[in-house]
Amino acid sequence: MNFGSAMIKLGRDAGIVLLALTMEQCSYSQTANQAKTNRQTATNSQAKTTSMDTTKHENNPAYSRKDSSPVDLGNDQWKKILPEEVYRVARQKGTERPWTSPFESSHDVGTYYCAVCGNALFRSDTKFESGCGWPSFYEPISKTSIIYLPDNTLGMKRTEVECGRCKSHLGHVFNDGPPPTGLRYCINGVVLDFEKAKDAEKKYNEKEKG
Repeated sequence: MNFGSAMIKLGRDAGIVLLALTMEQCSYSQTANQAKTNRQTATNSQAKTTSMDTTKHENNPAYSRKDSSPVDLGNDQWKKILPEEVYRVARQKGTERPWTSPFESSHDVGTYYCAVCGNALFRSDTKFESGCGWPSFYEPISKTSIIYLPDNTLGMKRTEVECGRCKSHLGHVFNDGPPPTGLRYCINGVVLDFEKAKDAEKKYNEKEKG
């Protein structure tokens, strides 16, 4: 191969590499934009039907934000008490679709509870934008809030997290979170309840006056 042919080949190969890099960057951009669109679409559609303060549990005698004693009910009992999607995720270890929870992009200040039993799980100041499509936190509210279990399903080694009170499936924890813990608790939004700090303060004041 003479010098001229070699230069032509080198230029052609460089062009191919440049094209591949350009397409890769475009792909990343499209993925990020699509994720943003998915989040916005899910938030808009669910905001019409889903309250961020999901505190009504009249049909669930096990639900309490004051009682910390363990809850031990069979799945046949939970199935009668819980909404279908909550039961699927919490009791059958299901996973909700990413970007479908209004909690994923929420920045409200308050406390997140287990939607199954009312156990306090996370404070809003430990929540962060992970970009994974599910609400993410770097630290639980207490050491007893969460139970950790090995999960080797789907050909992966992961750590499952359950509610410390009712042992309902919440999600998984990963070692790729921000400081100070370096952890990312990836939680299904459907198994979370939320109470704004202002609402909690109002209830407290009303109780004190009463």
